[in-house]
Amino acid sequence: MSRTVKPSYRFYRRAYRVARAGMAVLFRFEVKGRENIPTGAAMVCSNHSSSFDPLFIAFAFGIDCFMHFIAKIELFRFSIVAFVMKKLGTIRVNRGMMDVATIKMTLEYFANNEKVAIFPEGTRTSETEHVAAKNGAVKIAERAGVPLIPVFVPRRKKLFRKVTLVIGEPYYIEKQSEKRSSDEYLRLAEQLMSNIEALKPTIQSAHNAEN
Repeated sequence: MSRTVKPSYRFYRRAYRVARAGMAVLFRFEVKGRENIPTGAAMVCSNHSSSFDPLFIAFAFGIDCFMHFIAKIELFRFSIVAFVMKKLGTIRVNRGMMDVATIKMTLEYFANNEKVAIFPEGTRTSETEHVAAKNGAVKIAERAGVPLIPVFVPRRKKLFRKVTLVIGEPYYIEKQSEKRSSDEYLRLAEQLMSNIEALKPTIQSAHNAEN
C-alpha cells in the first residue's frame, strides 16, 4: 500500500511563488472580478483549453487561497509528479466519472472551508469545439451546499501578451426535496458552462480579443 501524502500549505505557497515568477516572464497577467471570490468553501469551475489553465486560476485567486484541483488520474502515473500533486492537495479522478474517493476528498476539503477547482467539460477544448459538461461539479456543490464560482480563461494565450481571467459571481444549486433526474443535472451543468461563457464578452471589450 502506498504511503499517503498529506497536502502541505507551505509547499503550496513555495510552489506558487516559483510558478508565478516563471509565468510572469511569459505572460502579462490580469484578473477581473476578484471581488466575487467568497470566503470559505466553494467549487471553482472554468473552461479548459491549455495545460497552463490550473496555474492561471491559482494565480487569479491568490497565494492565500489553497486551491485544490481535480485532475485526471493519468497524471499520477509518474511517482515524482504524483508526489508533487499530492503535496499540492490535488484530487484524482477517472475521466468521465466521479468515484467515491474523489467525492469524499472533495467534501473533506469543503468541510475545511477550502476551495476545489474543476473543469466541468472534463477535457481541454478549443474555441470551435463543444463538449457536453459533466454533472459532477453541480452534484457535489449541491450536496455540500457550497457556491459555484464560474471563471473564464482565455483560450488563445500568446506569449508575452496579456492574459485576462474573469471571475463571475458565485451562485448556489438549491437542494430539492425530491431527487433530481439525470436530465436535470445535465441542464444545470450546461447552465454552468453558459455562465462561464457569458463572462467572455467582458474580455473582448477590455482588449478586443476572443480567447
